[in-house]
Amino acid sequence: MLQPWLKCVVIKTEDITHSTRRFWIQIPELTQFDFEPGQFVTFDLPIHEQRNKRWRSYSIASAPDGTNIFELVIVLMEDGLGTPHLFNDVKVGSELIVRGPQGKFTMPDTLDKDLYLICTGTGIAPFRSMAHYIHEKQIPHKNIHLIFGCREFKDSLYEQELKQLEKVLPGFYHHPCFSRELVVGLGQYSGYVHACYTDLIQKHKGMTGAIPDASFFLCGWKNMVDDAKQKLMELGYDKHAIHLELYG
Repeated sequence: MLQPWLKCVVIKTEDITHSTRRFWIQIPELTQFDFEPGQFVTFDLPIHEQRNKRWRSYSIASAPDGTNIFELVIVLMEDGLGTPHLFNDVKVGSELIVRGPQGKFTMPDTLDKDLYLICTGTGIAPFRSMAHYIHEKQIPHKNIHLIFGCREFKDSLYEQELKQLEKVLPGFYHHPCFSRELVVGLGQYSGYVHACYTDLIQKHKGMTGAIPDASFFLCGWKNMVDDAKQKLMELGYDKHAIHLELYG
């Protein structure tokens, strides 16, 4: 069934890096915006005459909380049409047209396996939603490894928040990976995300003699997602254990 387009309002914004911004969106005509962690919304932006060329989709970065407000985290693509409009023309109080929630990139019904959430850039959005939802609902789970890749520490998203979540959510581990910087004392991986999850899997295999029974969720740019899927299958995982969401 095709979902209706609804009016929504930007109620708050916050720059989180030099090129990344958080947007808090409210849908006034709903008392509660229900969605599953991992889903996305689609905007109809005034950026083109053809309607389907005005549509831009973004994963929800917040966990469902029973309100009609949700959060997005969006990176500016200066050579695009959608994000320059959102960054330059949209302010607190601006009205937008939105449809959603949409998408099937959602958590398994039961978290009876280790969960690897592998992402780059704003691909962290659905995984932040999932991690907070697991914590707030006290959902039973095995180990959860959130592996986040970006170039430098200044590009980090939700760094302190996720480190705090490690302290209160048993079995949750946040692994930042910086491909162009080594931050002493942070406990991060130097290099790309592949180095992190490969190392974690190999350490588990070294202790137990087998790769961990796990589910993998990959979200980010196509090159990372494609490479990660290939590497995981080479490590011995079935493609059905690997779930994908492409950005860009």
